[in-house]
Amino acid sequence: MAEDTMLHDAIEAIRRGDKATAKDLLTRLIAADQNEASYWVWMSATVETKKERIYALKTALRVDPENASAQRGLILMGALPPDETVEPFPINHPRLWEEQLIAKPDVDPNKPTGFKGFVHNPIIRLAGILVIGAGVIGLATFWFINQRNASRIIINTHTPGPSPTFTLTPTAMNAKAQGTPTFAGPTPLWALLDVPYTPTPLYVNTPRSIEARDYYNAVKKAYEDGDWDNVIFSMGQIAAIETESADPHFYIGEAHRFKGENAEAFDAYNLAIERNADFGPAYLGRARVLPYINERADILDDLDKAIDKSPDFAEAYLERARYYIGKNKLDDALADLESAQEYAPESALVAVELAQVYFAQEEYEDALAAAKRAYELDITVLDTYLLLGRIYEVNGQIEDAVGVLQTYLLYEEENTEAMVLLSGAHYAAKEYDLAIEFADNALELDHKLGNAYLYRGLSYLALEDGEQATIDLDLALRYFPKSFEASLGLAQANAQQEFYGNCYLQVESTRPLAENDEEMALIYYWRATCHEGRDDIRAATADWVSLLELPFSVAISPLRAEAREHLAAIYTPTPTSTAGPTPTGTPTPTETPED
Repeated sequence: MAEDTMLHDAIEAIRRGDKATAKDLLTRLIAADQNEASYWVWMSATVETKKERIYALKTALRVDPENASAQRGLILMGALPPDETVEPFPINHPRLWEEQLIAKPDVDPNKPTGFKGFVHNPIIRLAGILVIGAGVIGLATFWFINQRNASRIIINTHTPGPSPTFTLTPTAMNAKAQGTPTFAGPTPLWALLDVPYTPTPLYVNTPRSIEARDYYNAVKKAYEDGDWDNVIFSMGQIAAIETESADPHFYIGEAHRFKGENAEAFDAYNLAIERNADFGPAYLGRARVLPYINERADILDDLDKAIDKSPDFAEAYLERARYYIGKNKLDDALADLESAQEYAPESALVAVELAQVYFAQEEYEDALAAAKRAYELDITVLDTYLLLGRIYEVNGQIEDAVGVLQTYLLYEEENTEAMVLLSGAHYAAKEYDLAIEFADNALELDHKLGNAYLYRGLSYLALEDGEQATIDLDLALRYFPKSFEASLGLAQANAQQEFYGNCYLQVESTRPLAENDEEMALIYYWRATCHEGRDDIRAATADWVSLLELPFSVAISPLRAEAREHLAAIYTPTPTSTAGPTPTGTPTPTETPED
């Protein structure tokens, strides 16, 4: 089969050290079948960074949980704990991809090797000619036998067990408003699967005149390659020949849009509409670029016309849904997304937007299902990872949230939202140092992130660093003045520093924010603690009693037990602890901060 030949060629390229060729071949194989684990295993030998290797091997293990090669690689990389049930590497000759994972010291290419390097070693010279001769003969013999055995090893390129085949179908929904990207650093996800970032397929196949056919063939090739200058030139030639056709001007506009030349694109879309006022895609193109020309322009009329003129054009529904989402008209957006899904059922972008709407409506189960569907359709849509991180964190699936957000940050290294989400996830997992680290990273990029101050402040509080917690929680309250977590946390930070007067005042300002019995129990707990710190035993006793009078619940139970202990020892000289309970869970701010 062609796939077997291509995989064999990729393996041979790895053997020669030609990683570029190997990666290109494996990228094509993965584009054809994302669920073939062996492709991902061999891909791990062609990428440059440890994170990329781990990503490729984890993907192989996800599609084939029994894949021993992926397990061994992840164990070797330190991404999985040692497992005695996993067969170790062959002693004689590890597979080529395994060799690529083993860190090798830098070797000077000009330094003599083999026998020549051996005899140039001054220490060996001192050992004597006879010892050198014996050593050389022994090493040569061993090398010859080992290489002879290695040459007989048969490379297994088949992953045991059934592997479902999934082939991406390019649709108009997979468009990306840019040309062929260039990159440095980690291999972008689009480099692993090139189909999803193919520009909008040619929407219409207008019969071309004989004179224009050669230009049209050039257009199709240039369009697939993202060669926008050639698209503009060739479509310009077609437009000159076919003076009544609208689509040449539309695709000239698309090429300018992908180049970021919005004014030129706008003019080209207008020419398409002049040629044919019923050509729907031109209205969509104009709606896309108009905000860059006039940010106050309303594009809804053009979006409506695009759908009216071309009612089966899925991209128009998707774009209008995004417009409605921006206006917080979620029901209208949902209706358009359902229409888009009808015309483009395999579109990951439609699934992502559906998940966004469900998440905004707090329908988290539907949001998770839609986001997972988007991931299954196209693993390269980065927005899916960020959205999954939000959903997992709301659902308390902290480990899952950390995993997808780390993948997202591998490719979007300066996205502060993902950093803050990771800070919150690590705080919820009681990994306070990591929570502080991600909050620090986010605040270095943007010092107006209320959530970052909140998670960092609560983490310092959990580490009993009341001074730093006070600073951050005070800043968090500037963004979230109605946040119960931030306000009560600030009271606790004052108690840690034995500023009991400040603690009492802060609890009092927090009390109106309490919305349920659990939060009122915390109010009584911390107010009693502050009273005790101020030696106001009568007031403390009243608050401990008030806490005990609240209806029983599992959440309040630990606080009730402490209240009884304090009441039993209220008149003893033994000092009571002011550390108190640490807020648990991932706090959710109660309002959106303003710049």
